[in-house]
Amino acid sequence: MAKTRFKTDKGLVARMGLTIFLLGALYVLFVGVLIAIGLPIITVLVIGIVILFVQYFFSDKIALFGMHGKLVTEQEAPELYQIIRRLCTLANMPMPKVAMARTDMPNAFATGRNPKNAVVCVTSGLLRRLDTEEVEAVLAHELSHVAHRDVAVMTIASFLGMIAGMLTRVLYYSELFGGIGFGGGGGGGYGGRGGGRSNNNSAAGNIFAIEAGVMLVSIVVYAISFLLIRALSRYRELSADRSGAILIGRPSLLKSALIKITGEMGRIPTKDIRSAAAFNAFYFTPAVARGQFSISTIFSTHPSIERRIAELDKLERELGTAE
Repeated sequence: MAKTRFKTDKGLVARMGLTIFLLGALYVLFVGVLIAIGLPIITVLVIGIVILFVQYFFSDKIALFGMHGKLVTEQEAPELYQIIRRLCTLANMPMPKVAMARTDMPNAFATGRNPKNAVVCVTSGLLRRLDTEEVEAVLAHELSHVAHRDVAVMTIASFLGMIAGMLTRVLYYSELFGGIGFGGGGGGGYGGRGGGRSNNNSAAGNIFAIEAGVMLVSIVVYAISFLLIRALSRYRELSADRSGAILIGRPSLLKSALIKITGEMGRIPTKDIRSAAAFNAFYFTPAVARGQFSISTIFSTHPSIERRIAELDKLERELGTAE
């Protein structure tokens, strides 16, 4: 990692490494099982490699397209550029590309495979609702993600989970096992035909058992990947809160922004929230209104607002900035 003034989080580094290692080991085992049973997976793997290439090198463009974000010039958003440039100077990191999404949902996200190819995007709703200092706190959080390179790790980890899901869908919708042959009894006469039917039934049963087995393994692998990625996502948000707050020296500003944004989410149309939910793992706060956190926290991309505020309160006491 390039040296920046963002506080290095050894816990985050360890968790990112462990998550990639566990997912890698899981998929080596998964692919080994598929090869052992004779499943022709070359096509799936080729498609997977192409998807990984596109995700890794074009993740910024994909995210901006999904959120209807648009790159803006300094002339179009001078105040936003001023805030980000000041933070980058303070953090000793390169200036990212700057984008805006014209949506009333107050949020922000950072994406890109490394600090030199990063994009920071804010919504018009965020700029309208937060004070300048609160916007600065949110952007310090997002730049922390860039400095820690956890966006790239999340992209790779999400890709690995996608492979199992893709295999499951391929097995469900295609004739993937059409190339596997089974012997059948031939020959003339009534007995031969009967034996042929028996062998065909046996072959069909074998094919069904293999398909069901592979689908079950795919679902299990996807579920494990899902939980590992969610756990990493929650920790990286806490890490970015801490690093961003330390950079600006005022955790209270980030806490104030969190409270404002979470409160405003309940006023955003459900349609807008649903359209943005696919990118929750990359947002400053998830696109879910207050009162909708009914699923267990193990399925959440972010820690609870209560946990984040408690951690920021603790940091304020450590820094001696508590009022």
